[in-house]
Amino acid sequence: MKTLDEVLEVTKELPEELQTEVRDFARFVRDTRVPRPAGKMKLDWRGALRDMRDEFTSVELQHAILEWRKKHACS
Repeated sequence: MKTLDEVLEVTKELPEELQTEVRDFARFVRDTRVPRPAGKMKLDWRGALRDMRDEFTSVELQHAILEWRKKHACS
């Protein structure tokens, strides 16, 4: 007997409130342990710092972002 068939058979024998718990647990396992395919990256932020091009290099911005992330990760 396949695992899914066995789970369905056992679940059918349970009262409805426990069937709901089985369903909720299955969804929890799916949501926390099954990797989801990566979607296409959104690049809607592209060009947002265009006006800072003359003030900072990309490396300077990377360092500033790294410092900002460190500072906010500890908070």
